[in-house]
Amino acid sequence: MRILHLDSGNEMRGGQWQVLRLIEALNAGGHENILLARAESPLFAQARRRGLEVHARGLLSLARRSRKVDVTHAHDARSHTAAAITEAPHLVVSRRVAFPVRQNPVSRLKYGRAAHYIAVSHYVERMLREAGIAPSKITVVYDGVPARPLSHGEDILVIESQDPAKGMALAIEGAKRAGFPVHVSCDLERDLAHAGLLLYITYSEGLGSAALAAMSAGVPVIASRVGGLPEIVEHERTGLLTENTAEAIAAAVGRLMRDRSLAQSMAVEARCRAQQRFSVEQMTAATIRVYEAVR
Repeated sequence: MRILHLDSGNEMRGGQWQVLRLIEALNAGGHENILLARAESPLFAQARRRGLEVHARGLLSLARRSRKVDVTHAHDARSHTAAAITEAPHLVVSRRVAFPVRQNPVSRLKYGRAAHYIAVSHYVERMLREAGIAPSKITVVYDGVPARPLSHGEDILVIESQDPAKGMALAIEGAKRAGFPVHVSCDLERDLAHAGLLLYITYSEGLGSAALAAMSAGVPVIASRVGGLPEIVEHERTGLLTENTAEAIAAAVGRLMRDRSLAQSMAVEARCRAQQRFSVEQMTAATIRVYEAVR
């Protein structure tokens, strides 16, 4: 198959890493892939560095290229809008965010033009159904993460973000109340090697691919009990889920940092769960099945 991938992100976040992993796995399987991304974005640079076919995004390029491929896959909301405007055929849209779909005529037109939706979690699937998308047009495909070397560090990682929907300040405050410093990570891929705990606090989350990355590296996770996170972090077994209060976060941090045997047992379970249910291979195979259904 020939697949055109669209991503408009300015940052290298979980969604952009998923785009890269999917394209590389599809290439390895003999499929042809083209990526349209922002010319100055980290994703564009990473794709170039890895030898992938990538071009600057633009409506004219999208309109022309989408008529020459089997499937167009929009990986974010802005790309979905662009694909809808250009009436890209055989359009697959990934929905990663946890907030409701807007209910207005423009939104209904936009959402009516996709052939199929990939929801990153059952939580997101419910959001799409509530917006009137037919269940037959939605498939849940969890993110996939590669197997990682085991971490042997002790840092408490908090992911750097200026997004108000992400609870960086609350995470730092909770760890401070527990009496522990944090390392604010601008590069999770690098910093997981030195991590002893990932503190993933957020007010809204479709799934939480950063939590999956930590689980794959054998790093215990404390995550907010919101959105799709409870679908990947099993409370008291593969990590801890917490309410979004400084007191609750402090209690969870103190528990796992003072009882390292408990933290380690959770990390072992989490690593097994990541490998068994959230592999890149599973994500790719499920995505191909969606492509085959719409082409």
